[in-house]
Amino acid sequence: MNILLKPFDSPFKTAPFSKIKTKDFLPAFKLGIKEAKAEIDAIINTTEEPTFKNTIEALEFSGEQLDRISSIFFNLNSAETNEEIQKIAQEASPLLSEFSNDITLNEELFKRVKTVYEAKEDLKLTTEQETLLDKKYKSFSRNGANLPEDKKTKLREIDKKLSQLKLKFGENVLAETNKFEMLITDETDLAGLPEGAKEAAKQMAESKNKAGWLFTLDYPSYIPFVTYADNRELRKKITLAAGSKSFKNDALDNQKIVLQIVNLRHERANLLGYKTHAHFVLEERMAETPETVLKFSNDLLEKAQPAAKREFKQLENFAKKLDNIHHLEKWDGSYYSEKLKQKLFSLDDELLKPYFKLENVINGAFTVANKLFDLHFEEINDIDKYHEDVLTYKVTDSKGNYISLFYADFFPRPGKRNGAWMTSYKPQYIKDGENSRPHISIVCNFTKPTKTKPSLLTFNEVTTLFHEFGHALHGMLANTTYPSLSGTSVYWDFVELPSQILENWCYEKEALELFATHYETGEVIPMELVEKIKESATFHEGMQILRQLSFGLLDMSWHGQDPSKIKDVKAFETETFKRTTLYPETKETCMSTSFSHIFQGGYSSGYYSYKWAEVLDADAFEYFKEKGIFNKTVANKFKKHVLSQGGTDNPMTLYKRFRGQEPKPEALLKRAGLIKA
Repeated sequence: MNILLKPFDSPFKTAPFSKIKTKDFLPAFKLGIKEAKAEIDAIINTTEEPTFKNTIEALEFSGEQLDRISSIFFNLNSAETNEEIQKIAQEASPLLSEFSNDITLNEELFKRVKTVYEAKEDLKLTTEQETLLDKKYKSFSRNGANLPEDKKTKLREIDKKLSQLKLKFGENVLAETNKFEMLITDETDLAGLPEGAKEAAKQMAESKNKAGWLFTLDYPSYIPFVTYADNRELRKKITLAAGSKSFKNDALDNQKIVLQIVNLRHERANLLGYKTHAHFVLEERMAETPETVLKFSNDLLEKAQPAAKREFKQLENFAKKLDNIHHLEKWDGSYYSEKLKQKLFSLDDELLKPYFKLENVINGAFTVANKLFDLHFEEINDIDKYHEDVLTYKVTDSKGNYISLFYADFFPRPGKRNGAWMTSYKPQYIKDGENSRPHISIVCNFTKPTKTKPSLLTFNEVTTLFHEFGHALHGMLANTTYPSLSGTSVYWDFVELPSQILENWCYEKEALELFATHYETGEVIPMELVEKIKESATFHEGMQILRQLSFGLLDMSWHGQDPSKIKDVKAFETETFKRTTLYPETKETCMSTSFSHIFQGGYSSGYYSYKWAEVLDADAFEYFKEKGIFNKTVANKFKKHVLSQGGTDNPMTLYKRFRGQEPKPEALLKRAGLIKA
């Protein structure tokens, strides 16, 4: 019996990773689709008149087993993949895409949904039920239900191709990341690097039976090298390798894939009656239109640009004075920024890292969650893991009630994509009177422990952990009836609020004192270091904002116009970056070919949302600061109106219930140091 096709007989009904064989997945997908289709048929074939319960709710809870199989499989494809899993992904994705179309293009089913939708005024629905009905109706209308038959067929073809292209894009980027190795055999080439980075590189070389120090494009290896290595040529080599991923006109090249994806997305949007892919996507976002996004981005750009240019000029002068560097290049940015930061604030990551032992930071995040939301985290070892590095926790409230399971996966490995993300293995929902609790996971790529040191995080890694943990809290504290409205199932320009607001605690003395202790002496982080962290928080903020805006504007350029005339990915990108570029152009690099957020993940026409949510988080945290960063009243309001509500209501309505007003952009500009507090 295929273990994926029966209810999991495991603690908390967790995924039984050790019992799942990779070959089980494809048959499970096929059978899961068959079962889900039978559930859809039952909805269509009932002789009863369409009601909210027998149509909308029945549709919402259909395909539960298939959803479970999909979440397990695609999470593994991101965090613990191999060739066999990637091959199955290429086979399964078109099947799932086809099944999704079978639902949204099913006329009989749409007829029933439409009947309920048109009668909604008389149904006395709750706000959550109204939201679900609206979402279900739009899932049909926005996916071709009103199209004639020939256009429905065309839509199916496009969706099938897109699902395969997105997978291929991601596989190419991962293969490129894994392929690059820079072996250093002369110790003088390591000048400037911290001991921890050298030790990790030596360990990496040993693990591959090589003599010397091995550096890769995984962030814990790449970032210290470009930040600290004195050897400018080697910094250039690794920077160009990172910037030229899938841009080499070889088997792993993504240029054609990028053009195919944007053209297919545009064609799909036109087919559905939208001007561009961005118009289609933004209809379901807080921003609503590309015009709003561009106005928001350009207003912020106008305010950040003068600061960014000043900061860049200061950095150029500093590099010139220090090392007679006349033209600052991309491979110089992190290196001289770090040196300048050290000079201005007497602060560098190596000074801070001993206070940020990974285990202490995890416990710090747990303590903050406990003080704010009364959550308790207990490490448990009786549930299955997909890799030995994964940590597992049972989450309870102050009364001992079970809230969630939490998986944490912190270190890089060959089968894991770069970056950091939160995901879920099982959503929260209420069915038959039972509140079924979620299984939430965060995945990061932090520095591994070495023979002599534990995993010590840079301050940037500390904020990354808190960021992903903020997303996790959004998932764990979900308390809604329907799975598709639960947890992080919200508008994408709202989803970053819980993650970004939590980063703020990393800068506060009251929070840092809870977990920032020296891994050897146990000494609490000295107050002068806390002050320096706060002082340096706005260091090069203009350049940082410019960088984020440049990514968002590139995304909108790809998706906010007809891309059919674009023939050269690099030339298009260079033109788009003109207003936001500070460093000289490098012909070898191209960002689009490895911009996984928009070409593999779900951020197409949505990358602006990081900055959009920063306005929300700065405004929200100002409220906490007014009342006290661990103020229970404010925390309870945030939990009640934001974290537990998922996508049950309009995000601005939820925000105003918490804050009592709409967010003010001034809070972000103040925090960034762009206007006076």
